Amino acid sequence: MRDRRVWQLTTFTILLSLTISSALLAAEESDARLHSDGPGWRLDRAKIVDAKRPRVLLIGDSILNGYLKQTTAALDGKAYVDAWVNPYCQSSHKLAEMTADVLTQGPYDVIHFNMGLHGWQKGRIPEGQFESLTGKWVECIRKGAPNAVLIWASSTPVTVKGKPGELDTEINPVIVEHNRMAAGVMKEMKVTVNDFYTLLAPKLELARGDQFHWTAPAYAMMTKAAVAEIEKALAEKK
Repeated sequence: MRDRRVWQLTTFTILLSLTISSALLAAEESDARLHSDGPGWRLDRAKIVDAKRPRVLLIGDSILNGYLKQTTAALDGKAYVDAWVNPYCQSSHKLAEMTADVLTQGPYDVIHFNMGLHGWQKGRIPEGQFESLTGKWVECIRKGAPNAVLIWASSTPVTVKGKPGELDTEINPVIVEHNRMAAGVMKEMKVTVNDFYTLLAPKLELARGDQFHWTAPAYAMMTKAAVAEIEKALAEKK
């Protein structure tokens, strides 16, 4: 009887792990314009060889795919880099549980995170709850990674489809407002802001033309900004 109970418990644990893993990879995003720019939604984990080397976690939407490889290369030998590329927004079902599960892959020294382009549609994030939900998500990250330095990356501008140099008048104002509210939350919670929006606003000609994504020179700019903030945070932890 005891062996049977152990087997049942082991089976339950395996099924729970598979369920959580599936949830991490499941795409909630139905808008084709926002689908992953590169490899699909996933959690990439670095192979740890030197246990003393710092670890970094990058969290973001499809924009992260554009600067992930370059950022990882720039930090090679300095830190191991994991990445959670996901289709979620602050109101997504079981976000806290999924985030907590990702953070068990740590411990992480620095977490550079963003969640913005999947929450602009009206009603997706309940009106008046953006700030509180964003704050709760930051609290969730802090709970799962209490010793990590947190860096919030603002969402990038949204341009008119086929007109890279022109801001989208429907979506971009929402992004600007969400960035404003998020910056306020980060200031209150003492989280560094990596302002990708201000970085790219004068360089709209570098947009790809599909509204949301960017060309290589723009991703190089994001890489430089991300690496600078991460290296600064790593130096401060020494």
